[in-house]
Amino acid sequence: MIKENETILTEFILVGLSADPRLQFVLFPLFLCIYVVTVLVNASVIFVYKFSPSLHTPMYFYLANFSFLEICYVSSTVPKMLANLLADRKTISFYGCAVQMYWFLLLGGTECYMLAAMAYDRYHAICHPLSYAVFMNNRVCTQLILGSWLVGAVNSLVHTLLTFKLKFCCNKINHFFCDIPPLLKLACMDTRVNEMVVFIVSGCVIVGSFILTMTSYKQIISTILKIRSRCGRKKAISTCTSHFMVVTLFYGSGIFMYFRPKSSYSMDQDRIIAVMYSVIAPMLNPFIYSLRNGEMKTAVKKLTRKLASTEEL
Repeated sequence: MIKENETILTEFILVGLSADPRLQFVLFPLFLCIYVVTVLVNASVIFVYKFSPSLHTPMYFYLANFSFLEICYVSSTVPKMLANLLADRKTISFYGCAVQMYWFLLLGGTECYMLAAMAYDRYHAICHPLSYAVFMNNRVCTQLILGSWLVGAVNSLVHTLLTFKLKFCCNKINHFFCDIPPLLKLACMDTRVNEMVVFIVSGCVIVGSFILTMTSYKQIISTILKIRSRCGRKKAISTCTSHFMVVTLFYGSGIFMYFRPKSSYSMDQDRIIAVMYSVIAPMLNPFIYSLRNGEMKTAVKKLTRKLASTEEL
């Protein structure tokens, strides 16, 4: 029977966030609103950057790319989750599940190193302001962005290939999207190699980028403490606080999810953590960056006035 199930498995059932039909009709409008707000706010950041020459600096170049990444990231899981909340059969095809996992892990890995690149940018802006334009030129910024995508793609490919080479005894995924921990739970063969690869490869991606980020911040904090002017110190801190908040939220939840043995996986707990870093964080990040950023708010006001005057004509 197990061998038969292994050969005919063509789809998975996604349990979702809740099996209660009444709760599902509450969750649908809630997550639909979150998704729409996430896409609109992140798209607005890209729009403001595109049409505001004053923001054409490395810092806002990274913010615009980060917003594009967040739109893709939330779109890799939420639309399917919304469709399944209203569907009678909450299924995803075998290959559809593989594609979803690949894109989710690709975008997550890319975000790790994009956050590290953003920390590197702040390091040069605060620690080496006179040579900032030389170090963070357009070529370097583009290379760091492309490098982040390359790392994410390789990391995702490794995990997706290894996971979908497993034989599954069951097709019921106790989650709202295809991720490594819930799929390892379904395997009817030894998954120690997969767990070891997750620990090593994800360690290189998550912990490696986290160390790079914290190294930049160590230098930043050291430089800030040497600033004698209280106003200058406050301004330097304000440019880094938002980024540090995003880093803490993303890395904290990511490390909790992927650096545990399979025996300690708790799907009910993991679903809540997954919602935090895959749905809530992409919505909060542009608010954290934009609402705390004076230059961004000024650019929004100027662009709004410009659009209003154009409409009057």
